[in-house]
Amino acid sequence: MFSAGTGANKIRTPNDGNLPERTYPKNTSNHAEGETVLRGSPLMDTVAAQGGCLCGGVRYRTKSALRDVITCHCSQCRKTGGHFVAATQIPTADLELTVSATLRWYRSSDSAERGFCQRCGGNLFWRSSSPGSATTSIMAGTVDPPTGLRIIQHIFTADKSDYYEINDGAPQSAHWPE
Repeated sequence: MFSAGTGANKIRTPNDGNLPERTYPKNTSNHAEGETVLRGSPLMDTVAAQGGCLCGGVRYRTKSALRDVITCHCSQCRKTGGHFVAATQIPTADLELTVSATLRWYRSSDSAERGFCQRCGGNLFWRSSSPGSATTSIMAGTVDPPTGLRIIQHIFTADKSDYYEINDGAPQSAHWPE
């Protein structure tokens, strides 16, 4: 669903001078309450992004920058997420699960599987089940802000539901992009 093209990488890196220090309030990340992470710290230099599900049963961090967001309006994405899906993507080797006790994988088609939290139902990941697939899509809403991400494309727009319009100006593809 999300492996076509790499898109423009718009995430700000920790050393570009644009990220302020960030103090984490209680229960919003895997950082301790009140912990301040400064630009250029070892943690910020090795973690490009992090996130997780609502209950905290699944947490992850990435070792590389995230691709900008592609939204998928196919019926499977709508049924697993309750609306269309917005996902970023990274090489699977750069995804580290820091907490995964409640992560379960569901084979949603002959060619794909979806990772979700069995406790809170959070939809977190999508990956191809094809041999040699080297990427994992991460649902953009699970990434802890600030993300630096933006929507760059809509796919499977021919399958979208009738209760919303797509009018953000991003390119649209009725099916899988050519």
